[in-house]
Amino acid sequence: MKLTDVLALGGGVVQGAADSIVLVGMRGGKLMRKTVDVASMLLSGSSDDDVRVQNGDILYVNKAPVFYISGEVQKPGPYRLERDMTLMQALATGGGITPRGTERGIRVFRRDEKSGKSEAVELEMHDPIRPDDVIKVRESLF
Repeated sequence: MKLTDVLALGGGVVQGAADSIVLVGMRGGKLMRKTVDVASMLLSGSSDDDVRVQNGDILYVNKAPVFYISGEVQKPGPYRLERDMTLMQALATGGGITPRGTERGIRVFRRDEKSGKSEAVELEMHDPIRPDDVIKVRESLF
């Protein structure tokens, strides 16, 4: 069976799943690991990555990456991070800034990969956001 056949038999990829799948198995006596971007494969119509799945293979589907938005937005909460999503798109996903909020009060907090500590980063509206970013929209002072 091919990867798409196995996914179809399993009922498809559930909501909240990542776009890529990791296939792990043995090929020719060697451990094989392949990451397949299912969304790109299906959108392009290319069957190059629609690999054959063999007995004993493991398919791993991770959760989709998320970002968090809080403060003066219409719908605060966690949201799925879409490909190449910008700060402006993230704000729109949260319903936009409330009348009490301000664009000047937007802070993005990002975890430092080395220390693990969260630090504020300066982003323009067209800059991409990353997994686990926390966007806080503060209230306007006047």
